[in-house]
Amino acid sequence: MAVTLYGIKNCDTIKKARKWLEAHAIEYRFHDFRVDGLEPDLLDQWCQELGWELVLNKRGTTWRQLSDDTKNSVDETSAKRLMLESPAMIKRPVLDTGSERKIGFKEADYTSLFSHQVS
Repeated sequence: MAVTLYGIKNCDTIKKARKWLEAHAIEYRFHDFRVDGLEPDLLDQWCQELGWELVLNKRGTTWRQLSDDTKNSVDETSAKRLMLESPAMIKRPVLDTGSERKIGFKEADYTSLFSHQVS
């Protein structure tokens, strides 16, 4: 299983997810949006599979700094544009196991997802 963890290095939730993966000896590759960028096709896949409303992080500083007009008129097209311009607006982490994607970090979800590898 080729596991990729997407996010931003200094994010606390990313740090928790990485610590969990390492503690359970799960091999993964970390993809930092700020360093490695983000392909529009990949964002499209996430939005199609998970829903753009779930992918868009409305709790972060970047979102809160937007004008009320922008926030109130956001739709799928504008949300994707915003996330490509400012990847910090993507909920983190995005975990891709190759066959499944999860957004956010919950220990129980990761334990269930990797149950065949975690003792």
